[in-house]
Amino acid sequence: QVQLVESGGGLVQAGGSLRLSCAASARTFSNYAMAWFRQAPGKEREFVSAINVSGRSTTYADSVKGRFTISRDNAENTVYLQMTSLKPEDTGVYYCAADRLYSALKTPRAETNWGQGTQVTVSS
Repeated sequence: QVQLVESGGGLVQAGGSLRLSCAASARTFSNYAMAWFRQAPGKEREFVSAINVSGRSTTYADSVKGRFTISRDNAENTVYLQMTSLKPEDTGVYYCAADRLYSALKTPRAETNWGQGTQVTVSS
């Protein structure tokens, strides 16, 4: 398994930007597909974005498409989520996830690894 630590969350005004980072502790980080999820108060955790092991394939939830960009730096064992044009509805706790199967990230399984989460608050 891999340990994941998110950072970069904070308070930002609507229309602003934030970049989240997820640092991984694993010798085989490059063998893990990565994803971001978020959970707003009173709602279930939802899928945001995922990236495959090479970084050449990505997918996004419709709600963030065109505004968020996921990327990874395998040399630094880190995955990023660049968020722009933030909206109040983007508010929530953002979680990093890792799985050896890219196809499993949209529907997390028992084998999926999770970070502790980082709070993102977008004010109107």
